[in-house]
Amino acid sequence: MSKESDVEEGAVPAEPESDTTDRQQPMGETSDEEELGSDVKVEAGAEVDPDAEDDLLGGLQVETTDEIEVPDRLVDQVIGQDKARDIVRKAARQRRHVMMIGSPGTGKSMLAKAMSQLLPKEDLQDVLVYHNPDDGNEPKVRTVPAGKGDQIIDAHKEEARKRNQMRSILMWFIIAIIIGYSLLIVRNFLLGILAAGIIYLAFRYSARSSDAMIPNLLVNNAETRTAPFEDATGAHAGALLGDVRHDPFQSGGMETPSHDRVEPGAIHKANKGVLFVDEINTLDIRSQQKLMTAIQEGEFSITGQSERSSGAMVQTEPVPCDFIFIAAGNLDAMENMHPALRSRIKGYGYEVYFDDTIDDDPEMRRKYARFVAQEVEKDGRLPHFDREAVEEIILEAKRRSGRKDHLTLKLRDLGGLVRVAGDIARSEDKDATEREDVLEAKERSRSIEQQLADNLIDRRKDYELRVNEGEAVGRANGLAVMGEDSGIVMPVMAEVTPAHGPGEVIATGQLQEMAEESVQNVSAIIKKFSDEDLSEKDVHIQFVNDGIEVDGPSASITISTAVISALEDVPIAQSVAMTGSLSVRGDVLPVGGVTHKIEAAAKAGFDTVIIPAANEQDVMIEDEYEEMVDVVPVSHISEVLDVALAGEPEKDSLIDRLKNITGKALETEVGPSGSPSPQ
Repeated sequence: MSKESDVEEGAVPAEPESDTTDRQQPMGETSDEEELGSDVKVEAGAEVDPDAEDDLLGGLQVETTDEIEVPDRLVDQVIGQDKARDIVRKAARQRRHVMMIGSPGTGKSMLAKAMSQLLPKEDLQDVLVYHNPDDGNEPKVRTVPAGKGDQIIDAHKEEARKRNQMRSILMWFIIAIIIGYSLLIVRNFLLGILAAGIIYLAFRYSARSSDAMIPNLLVNNAETRTAPFEDATGAHAGALLGDVRHDPFQSGGMETPSHDRVEPGAIHKANKGVLFVDEINTLDIRSQQKLMTAIQEGEFSITGQSERSSGAMVQTEPVPCDFIFIAAGNLDAMENMHPALRSRIKGYGYEVYFDDTIDDDPEMRRKYARFVAQEVEKDGRLPHFDREAVEEIILEAKRRSGRKDHLTLKLRDLGGLVRVAGDIARSEDKDATEREDVLEAKERSRSIEQQLADNLIDRRKDYELRVNEGEAVGRANGLAVMGEDSGIVMPVMAEVTPAHGPGEVIATGQLQEMAEESVQNVSAIIKKFSDEDLSEKDVHIQFVNDGIEVDGPSASITISTAVISALEDVPIAQSVAMTGSLSVRGDVLPVGGVTHKIEAAAKAGFDTVIIPAANEQDVMIEDEYEEMVDVVPVSHISEVLDVALAGEPEKDSLIDRLKNITGKALETEVGPSGSPSPQ
């Protein structure tokens, strides 16, 4: 026992200081801007022609992505999130917590992982759990320098082996004496066997108690060369906070010692490193409360998470968990996040929003070329991309941004396109991925929403639900977006009937809250515009959407056009499709997804598409659709009616009346600079 005590005492270092800032002060002196995330050298390994910076590769003079050097560190591989990169570097230097909010696929998890590489080197620790002879349900916790834990365990095991060996020799010696005595003196062999069995069980029982003195290596950082990084996204309470396994044998010498059943949580494994939790709002409130305690105290005891388990009786001494916490999620993540946890992050760290798009300039195009090289290197099985293939990827990045002179920062989806294109080239044993492979990949990697939208278009052709020619009263063809990248044609029907009570606007179909609000905005315009008394009429509006949920205000001009047509009995040209939000004064406001909506209209065979004038700069449709449709930008509902309504005498009368009522004129130029911003 004395040797065992010496091993235990020699393994226990001095208690760490409680002041984190004091511990980190020397690191702040040795760490500089260069070490904590250097500027990205996008031109590394390739020449840049300043006179050719306007091309799609930003003047990068390469034939394939194999010529582009990929940075070693993750922080240097992050593209477009310069503000977030700067915050992460500062947070790493000062050991601050960070909350990252943004759309999926914009680089949150990548930057979180990069922080563990940016952290200044610390003395990592191993954590050991010992049996407590005074109270078996309160195991003792000791911390030692990284790598010492294995040595202590080996030393304890060697001591236990020697003790067991001595006990074994003694046991067999006693058994031999007993059996010899029973045979030679007592001459009762059965009695000797019985006595030998009792001696054997007694020694085996004592051996178990000896083995129980071997500590449990809870956290082992012997092989860790950088700060730990633990991704606890979606982790249950036990995986996050630690747990104690249930022991069905709790007596009779068959039980497992409580300290051997202790399991570390992600918060303990992340000690001296980074704990990352994405979709923080999915973490239950009680786990968030305990996580907040762990952040505040820098240590957290482990106990059984199941109330019906024997582990619930066990609670260790506090286990160190001094980590940097990075919480991430979409905008809705803040709604279900514990306010005290968010306050702690905000009070002792940073909050950063990740952009969805970035300005399209030569430097960013070069970075996107490097991004393709990164994805190829990361996969390890894809052929590198030739120049034309990279240009097509950058064109797709421009298109997916949905904004003129911008590039998308949803790089996870774009990386998926790179991998599909590379797989196509690899299946054909090509030396390099070519532009035709990227074009084929765009077709193959269509989202579920895109595939569903195309199927709906075909289905409507079969059942004649799609009308793209002729004229009809009270029927307008609207355009909507499914998911994020799929347009669909959504007809809107309107009918005006005598009311049996106070007149009202009745919307049917699967309308979401925002669509219902757009109906109310339209009703204000209708009441102001129409000569008829709407208080005595019901206006029925139906979305013919084949079960697709309508969400957003982009159907406002479609609703307005259909209702005005029904009120005035003026037909609408069915070759026209439209999208746009509408203010209560009749201004057409910009909406999202105009590119995908125009392409959907082209696929469905429409000749003309009406869009908000403010969205004109965002149109980046594929070349194959440019000649198929005419895109007409509008700024006011009167312009919409001028394009959409048929029957010249009636239409002219309506538009003149609308001009007089609203004070707007078709000749008034309201361009993108004068249009209201998207809501």
